[in-house]
Amino acid sequence: MSHIPSPDFDETHNPWQILSSELTYQNPWIRVREDQVINPKGGRGIYGVVSMKNKALGIVPVDAEGNTWLVGQYRYPLNEYSWEIPMGGGPVELDILESAQRELKEETGFTARRWTKIARLHTSNSVTDEEGFVYLAEDLEAGEVEPEETEELRLWKLPLSEAVAMVMDDRITDAISVAGLLKAEKVLQSRQQ
Repeated sequence: MSHIPSPDFDETHNPWQILSSELTYQNPWIRVREDQVINPKGGRGIYGVVSMKNKALGIVPVDAEGNTWLVGQYRYPLNEYSWEIPMGGGPVELDILESAQRELKEETGFTARRWTKIARLHTSNSVTDEEGFVYLAEDLEAGEVEPEETEELRLWKLPLSEAVAMVMDDRITDAISVAGLLKAEKVLQSRQQ
C-alpha cells in the first residue's frame, strides 16, 4: 500500500494526543517515560519512550587504499559479539564532529584530516528518540588507542568492500554500522564518477 501524499498532506501534524507523561526511570545515559495517550484512531493506551542524553555517532574510517577498520566488542544487551564501525555517544550540547573525532581516536587511535557527514538517522524510532550521525573519516594518521573503562575492543583492518559484504550477509547487524558502511561506499563511488 504505497500512496504518494497529496500536496495538502501535513507531515507536521501529530495525530497522537498525550493525556499524561511520567518519568519512570533515568540514569546518566537515558530517560524512560510512559505516556498515557489517545492513538490516531481514538483509542486509549500507553506509549513508552526511551530518550537518550547523547547523540549516537558512527565513523567510517577509510584509508587511501580503500581499507576501513571495524571494532569488535561484546554487546551486553544483545548477549553477543558484534563487529561495528567505530562509534559512541556525544553529549547533545557538544559539537557532534568534535565528539566523533574523540570517538575515532579512543577506539582506533586514528585522527583524520578530512571529515564528511554522510548520514543522519534515527536508530529505532518506534521506541526511542535517539538521533545518530555518521561521518566518513579520511586522510588518516595513526596514534594510540584510548578505550573507555567499559570497552574491551578488537580492531580489524579490512577492505571497505569486505565490510559491505559483511553487511549484506548479516555478519554486521548494528543499524548505524549498516547505514554508515552502505552510505560510505555510495559516497566514495560517486566521487569516482
